[in-house]
Amino acid sequence: MSLRIGVPSKGRLMEKTFEWFGARGVTMARSGDDREYSGHVSGIGGVHLVLLSAGEIPRELSAGRIHLGVTGTDLIREKLAGWDTRVAEVAPLGFGFADLIIAVPNAWIDVDTLDDLDAVAAQFRAAHGHRLRIATKYHRLVREFLQSAGVAEYRLVDSQGATEGTIRNMTAEAVADITSSGDTLRANHLKILSDGLVLKSQAELFASRRANWDAITLARLNELCAKLGVEAPAL
Repeated sequence: MSLRIGVPSKGRLMEKTFEWFGARGVTMARSGDDREYSGHVSGIGGVHLVLLSAGEIPRELSAGRIHLGVTGTDLIREKLAGWDTRVAEVAPLGFGFADLIIAVPNAWIDVDTLDDLDAVAAQFRAAHGHRLRIATKYHRLVREFLQSAGVAEYRLVDSQGATEGTIRNMTAEAVADITSSGDTLRANHLKILSDGLVLKSQAELFASRRANWDAITLARLNELCAKLGVEAPAL
């Protein structure tokens, strides 16, 4: 059986993943044109490349349909409840850095911390009769973070588009989103709470705990990890 590894299918994440493996003697390439979602691997035997969206990779790892996968820390922890029972971290890859943060309008000059946000949320409900809305794509991570900080009287609303624009569109009062440079936040007149860092994320190589790890695939995993210069995970 081949060791199946899922890699982002397009864009900078795919390119940087190919570069990371290539620098370690494992060459990856897409088969055919950009519409092909398969590829090939050279420099090591018995490894099969599967091209998927970064968002699909956590699901495929959890289902055991791929043995290894490259995706963001944020996607693994958001999409997989009890993520560490489903996947094992193999290696951070040193690219795809982004922070999941809580941000509020600059005009909220007295709101700088989560405690301030909690107070404003209580005032907002008293004044408007409904909870303060926080737009996000990361419901699990943000809910757990806010609960642990004691923030109440809020409601998470789903955002699948430009999250930072939800305040201007009056569909939310605050946002929880991924940022790398902060430029989009500043352009939308938003500020990050001083203690509003939910998660620091980057691209990582993960191994499925639910894949069929027989003697052959385990041997190939150990060979691949040795080639990459990383420690093989305990599965």
